[in-house]
Amino acid sequence: MFRFAPIDKHAPLCPFDQSRSKVMQYKVKPSTGGGPGILGMGLVLLAVAGASLLMGVVEITPAQALAFLTGGAVPEPTRLILLEIRLPRIALAALVGYALALGGVVFQAVLRNPLADPFILGVSGGSAFGAILGIALGLGFGLGVPALAFVVALLTILLLALGLRTIGSESSTILLAGVIVNSFFTATIMFLLSITTDAKLHAMLFWLYGDLSQTDYDQLALIALVLLPASLILYGFSRHLNLLTAGEDTALRLGMDVMRTKLVLLVVVSLMIGAVVAFSGIIGFIGLIVPHLVRMACGPDHRRLLPLAALGGAAFLVAADTLARTLIAPSELPVGVISAFLGAPFFIFLLRTRGNRWHRS
Repeated sequence: MFRFAPIDKHAPLCPFDQSRSKVMQYKVKPSTGGGPGILGMGLVLLAVAGASLLMGVVEITPAQALAFLTGGAVPEPTRLILLEIRLPRIALAALVGYALALGGVVFQAVLRNPLADPFILGVSGGSAFGAILGIALGLGFGLGVPALAFVVALLTILLLALGLRTIGSESSTILLAGVIVNSFFTATIMFLLSITTDAKLHAMLFWLYGDLSQTDYDQLALIALVLLPASLILYGFSRHLNLLTAGEDTALRLGMDVMRTKLVLLVVVSLMIGAVVAFSGIIGFIGLIVPHLVRMACGPDHRRLLPLAALGGAAFLVAADTLARTLIAPSELPVGVISAFLGAPFFIFLLRTRGNRWHRS
């Protein structure tokens, strides 16, 4: 349960607040220190990324990787492998894991549902339908497939936003809307899979389970352009997320516009998820498991939970993708298969150990 205490009058306001409201007069007392934890998680991410840079079909020595990173002389084949293949793939895995974990934290707070994940509204289903349609039409993975996937995701977000303004922002209503949207897009995807040729079927299935192999620096720049403002907005709403977790009645009594706040948060997260799914495919469990792990370790204060979970998600997906491309080398596994193998048993373990105490985590 959250404990509230008066906040400093000079505390920074959420960028969407027009005036100082009662929401900003209260804060959640932190459970643990945030600065060292964020620094530690950042170091974990760097360590995992460094190890991933060395692993693959072609082994790279630490000396070669260090020389590459510091601008030293390395053999041309090694330089091409690091610069054109491994480095952009590691960066994409980090960005996608960052976004999925961050979205999971926000959705679990907004919906007050420990099983909520970034895919629950069906935006990922829309993005997947766009990608599968692009593959069926013969579009390239460089820009054509991700562009069509993102356009369909945007249309899905627009329809959801208009629908939520009409039907309300109750958590059960939002969840039901997500189930309906996901069911519709699942049916359309299955239809496309059933009529496609064998040559394209493998590409479709591989993308559906998460594929980080089709990446370049232009794609990374586009994802970063979406993630940067989305992250700043979500961090600005960290105090509001604390109040939503405590209960909508509490938030209303403290002056929060709950409907508006939830709508903004859901739309921002959906845009962010639509952008990353367009380039990565659907990768499950990261937005579900990582937020719970970080919350259990560092407490429920979203001012610390958001950055810690985002960095943890980045490290988790980089590690999972490293396993996906090395376990059966020279072949690859979809990274979503690895995340499910790691996430599902651990989630069962969490359910057994915590039981009905999720609401206190």
